[in-house]
Amino acid sequence: MSWLTEPLQYGFMQRAVLEVLIIGALCGLVGSFVVLRGLAFIGDALAHAVFPGVVLSYLAGQSILVGAFGFGTLTALGIGLLSRSRRVSEDTAIGVLFAAFFALGVVILSRQGGFRRDLGSLLFGNILGVSMTDVVITGVIAGVVVLVMAALLKEFALAAFDPVMARTLGYPVFALDLLLLLLVAATIVVSLQTVGNILVLALIVTPAATARLLTDRLLRMVGLSMGIAALAGVSGLWVSYHAGTAAGATIVLAATVLFLAALVLAPNHGLVAELWHRRHGRHHVHHYHPAGEEHHRGVDARG
Repeated sequence: MSWLTEPLQYGFMQRAVLEVLIIGALCGLVGSFVVLRGLAFIGDALAHAVFPGVVLSYLAGQSILVGAFGFGTLTALGIGLLSRSRRVSEDTAIGVLFAAFFALGVVILSRQGGFRRDLGSLLFGNILGVSMTDVVITGVIAGVVVLVMAALLKEFALAAFDPVMARTLGYPVFALDLLLLLLVAATIVVSLQTVGNILVLALIVTPAATARLLTDRLLRMVGLSMGIAALAGVSGLWVSYHAGTAAGATIVLAATVLFLAALVLAPNHGLVAELWHRRHGRHHVHHYHPAGEEHHRGVDARG
C-alpha cells in the first residue's frame, strides 16, 4: 500500500497528479475528434511548429505558454487558410508550415550555445517541476476548451462524420475545422510541460485510439478516452517515481500499454474477438450514421 501512498507525501507529486488529471481529460476529449477526423498529422505539425515560440519565450524569461500559443495559433490559421487554395492541399500546407516553423526553432536554438542543457525538459516535459500557478493556468485553459467543445459538440460531430451533409445543412464547416485546429493547438500547448514537445501527440492520439477500439458510440468514446488518458497519466507518474524514469516518456508508454491491451482484448474489435468471430463464422455488425448511411469510420454519432 505504501507503493501507492508514498509519492503523495511530496508537494511536487501532488501538483503533478493534478496536472496529469487535467491534461489527461483534455487530451482525451480533443483527441477523440483528432482521431475521428484523421488529424494526427496536423497534431504532429502543430506540436513541432510551436517549438520556436517555446524557445523564444524561454530566452525572454517568459512562460513557454506565451510563445507556444502564438505560434500554435499562427500555424492553425495558416493551415486553414492555405488549404483553401485549390492548388495547395491540406497535407501540403501542413508540411510547409511544419518544416518552416520547426526549422526556425532550430536556427534560433543554434544561436544559443548555453541553451542546450535545458532542451531536454522542453522536448520531453518536466511534469515534476510544475507549480500551483501552472496547474491553475492549465485548468483555466482546459475549462475553456471543454466549454467550447461541449457547446459545439453536435456541430463538431456532424462535421467529423459527414462534412458534405454538414455543408448541405448550412453548417460553417471551414470555421468549425479552423476552430478545432485552434483547440488542438491549445491542448498541445498546455500539455507541453507534462510530456514535452516530442511526446505530446501520443497523449492526444493514443488514448482516443484505445477508446475507439472499445466502443462504437461517440459520447462513450469521448468519456473512455478521457478516462484512459488520465489513467495513463497517473499510472505512468507512479511508475516513473518508483523506477526513476522520465515521467513524460513513462506516461506515454503507459498509454501505449493500454492501447495494446485493447487492441488484443477489446470485446468487439480486439484481435482475440475478431479471431473468435472468424472461427465461428460470425461477422461484425456495422453501425449506421444517424442519417441512415453506413459510417465508414465505424463510430456512431448518437453517443
